[in-house]
Amino acid sequence: MTAREWIDAFAVVLGTEAPDDATVEQLLALAGAAAHASERTAAPIACWLVGRAGVDPAVALEQAPLVG
Repeated sequence: MTAREWIDAFAVVLGTEAPDDATVEQLLALAGAAAHASERTAAPIACWLVGRAGVDPAVALEQAPLVG
C-alpha cells in the first residue's frame, strides 16, 4: 500500500475527505520545518495542531519560521 492509498483509506475510516496533493505537500513541508527546528517528534504534533486549530497548512507553514 502506498502512502497515498493509506491516507485515502484512513480518511474514509475517519469519515472525512482526504487532503489534496497540494495540502499533502504543505503538511510535509511543515513537518520538515518542525522537525528541523527542534526534534523529530514536533513534526506530527505540528500537523495535529494545524488540524485542531483549523488553520490552512499553507498559512501554518508561513508562520512556522516565527517560532523560536
